[in-house]
Amino acid sequence: MFEYNGIKIRWYGHDTFTLEKSITICIDPYKLSRSIRADVVLISHNHFDHLSLDDLKKISSNNTIIIAAKECIDQLTKIPLKEKIGLSPGQEKIINDIKIKAVPAYNIDKINPDTHKPFHPKEDKKIGFVISIGETSIYHTGDSDLIPEMNDLKPDILFVPVSGIYVMTAQEAARAVEKIKPKVAIPMHYGTIVGSVDDAKEFRDMVKSCEVQILTKE
Repeated sequence: MFEYNGIKIRWYGHDTFTLEKSITICIDPYKLSRSIRADVVLISHNHFDHLSLDDLKKISSNNTIIIAAKECIDQLTKIPLKEKIGLSPGQEKIINDIKIKAVPAYNIDKINPDTHKPFHPKEDKKIGFVISIGETSIYHTGDSDLIPEMNDLKPDILFVPVSGIYVMTAQEAARAVEKIKPKVAIPMHYGTIVGSVDDAKEFRDMVKSCEVQILTKE
């Protein structure tokens, strides 16, 4: 667990995090090792390792709000929840004074050899999230390459993929840090499907402009 300005940040592997302060926010729950009672769940896109119905059923209740990329909404019919909200890039929602803004997430050069299209096409409107809790902003990139829309975000904390193949490599993630300029960077998207902790360590060793935290999986 890593704490920043009173926000407890936990990593559960892959792209899954919780943020705990006044409420508990869970991002992209996948293969959870233990039960979490989430007030708000954020889902970046419709791939199975981000939109996991089995995991959503474990953590959602009739008090849970799910905020997701619009492509996910139709798949949430059997999940217990209070409300489901679909967002496109650029849209935002405020829950308990916490602002959740959707930002674009897509590939530039990670191409599926079967379809000859990006694994995460821009036109799908998959998203990342900028979460503003008090004066602290946290940016979860979703499954994305380094894209121009990232340049002006300037979050305090950055969750960034490092595995390559479907998302940024460690080297590309380090370049993203130089452009985004967070105070703290936390690598993700390794150790479950593709990538390993070696990618996270390589990323850490290349980043000179901010603190890097490699979190222990919960």
